[in-house]
Amino acid sequence: MTADATTLPGSIHLRLLQDSDAGQLSAAYQRNRDHLAPWEPARSEEFFTPAGQRAVIGSKLAMHAAGQEVPWVLLAGGRIVGAITLTGIVRGPFLSANLGYWVDKEFNGRGIGSAAVACVLAAARDDLGLHRVQAATLTRNHPSRKVLGSAGFEEIGLAPSYLKIAGSWQDHVLFQRLLE
Repeated sequence: MTADATTLPGSIHLRLLQDSDAGQLSAAYQRNRDHLAPWEPARSEEFFTPAGQRAVIGSKLAMHAAGQEVPWVLLAGGRIVGAITLTGIVRGPFLSANLGYWVDKEFNGRGIGSAAVACVLAAARDDLGLHRVQAATLTRNHPSRKVLGSAGFEEIGLAPSYLKIAGSWQDHVLFQRLLE
């Protein structure tokens, strides 16, 4: 998938993250702060500012240039309404990456996450030549588990105290999708 936008159902566009997205991404995180708080690591106040997002974007684009990450944003009417990222891309015999995503609270339940995941899986297979994509969700995150299930991910186990989310170490369900 190139930097050009791909259109998803509901007139949502998926495109690679850009340097110029800092202000919009800051606004999206501010709008969704309470919505995302139970599912994400505790964030500093700086994270929610345009300057904080410029730093995040700079890091993500450097990882992208190194072939270790592919960060996309979801747009509705030109406004950022989510993000989806392949991280930890490993080449060699593993050919794997991790998937993470979020969708704006105003757009939940419309199939946008599922469509974005399907598009990114196709890019992981066709453009990146990956064999496997992995994902992890909190055990209680039923909407995300549903998105992964509809995208053909299979549950492969439980990881106790896997990630520090919302300030505490929490168990996660692990998933994988083989791309062949």
